[in-house]
Amino acid sequence: MTASTPTPSPAPDAAVIRMGRRLQRNAAAVAGVIGLLVLNGVVGIMAGREPVLVRAIQAGLLVLLFVGIGIFAFVRVRKRRDQRLSLDRTGVWYHDGTAEQVIPWDALAGAGLYSSSLGRAGRVYSLELCPNRPIDRDDPVLWPFVRDEEPLDPSLPRLRYRIRLMRGTHPQVAEAFQRCVPQLWLGEAEVGFGHIGRPDVEGHRARTGGHGN
Repeated sequence: MTASTPTPSPAPDAAVIRMGRRLQRNAAAVAGVIGLLVLNGVVGIMAGREPVLVRAIQAGLLVLLFVGIGIFAFVRVRKRRDQRLSLDRTGVWYHDGTAEQVIPWDALAGAGLYSSSLGRAGRVYSLELCPNRPIDRDDPVLWPFVRDEEPLDPSLPRLRYRIRLMRGTHPQVAEAFQRCVPQLWLGEAEVGFGHIGRPDVEGHRARTGGHGN
């Protein structure tokens, strides 16, 4: 009987940046605030001068709307609860909650952090991974991170990866890179507001025949 080949995965000593758990905490905080606003709205409706039945219907619809949005958000966040980045001697691993993909070190020409201001809300950080070769812009796991922009160097492809980091994780990411591949680390640069951008959803669907994520 032939032994099965083990599925590739990060090394046991990989640096792991858990993004999904922070996402859950943030979602719970937002849900609490929205819940208080809904409660305040219900109290306001019930204190109105409309007939009791009308007020009850309005309050019920408001609660149902909140519950519906809550269920939708819960399902989306739950799918991403195991979202994480792992860095080991192989490269950068990204787990989206269900599947995992690796960007090997030898496929990168450099990496660094971009940051932009969110005003009083602080700063938003992204991990910029610059390839040294063409990449698959429709990879099932990595495609949401692909950006088509002017390269940092004319010798590099236009396509590169931009992974938004949860608040407070950028020092851990920078430390892991400098420990694993210091020769690839380009440091941090400040860029303009809204630098994260959006993935090419329409192009991805067109190229994959509508079968992409």
